[in-house]
Amino acid sequence: MANSDHQKDGAPPSNIHVGPASRKTKWLPWLLLALGLLALLLLLRSCKKTDDVAPAAPVTTTTTTTVTPAPATPAPVTTPVAPAATTTAAGTAAVLPGASGVGTYLAGTEALPRTFVFEKLNFDTAKSNIRDADREELNTLAAAMKQYPNARIRIVGYADARGTAPANATLGKDRADSVKAALVAQGIDAGRLETASGGENDPVDSNATSSGQAENRRAELIVLQR
Repeated sequence: MANSDHQKDGAPPSNIHVGPASRKTKWLPWLLLALGLLALLLLLRSCKKTDDVAPAAPVTTTTTTTVTPAPATPAPVTTPVAPAATTTAAGTAAVLPGASGVGTYLAGTEALPRTFVFEKLNFDTAKSNIRDADREELNTLAAAMKQYPNARIRIVGYADARGTAPANATLGKDRADSVKAALVAQGIDAGRLETASGGENDPVDSNATSSGQAENRRAELIVLQR
């Protein structure tokens, strides 16, 4: 029979009895786990508070630009353009409304001589007689010469380019003489009137058309003296 008192012989005990100290050691891991969970919970709450803070709204800077309107452009000033004038050896021709322009010129101080083209005084082909439709302008010219008795004029007759130059020169002179005769019939002294022929020279329009030829069959007057 074995001896139950081996301890007394110095041999180690065969059974180790775990007392209260061993039970405390078993709770330590659970305590550490609880502390770790608590720390994690606190960290999550801190992050949530940070997320709940709304970011500051960006500051928008508004720049106000004042646009100064450009000054209004004034409307262009339109200057009346005088009718085109033709240049002859006797001076500058001016188309005026009827022969009343002669009276206006005689009342002024513009330089002499001055050439006027009748607005309504043309001749039929190969003829030199004054047409009834053109006599009104001659009457106006006669009235102006009566108002200015010192005025002297030269009447120049023209033809279109058809026919020979000598024939047209003669036709131009005949037309000038017809105008002179009409003025003398109105009481104008014949000594105040000269006549000349321009023939087919100095056309005021194209001789290639019938309307242009009609314009060239004309008479002009040149004021020589006021």
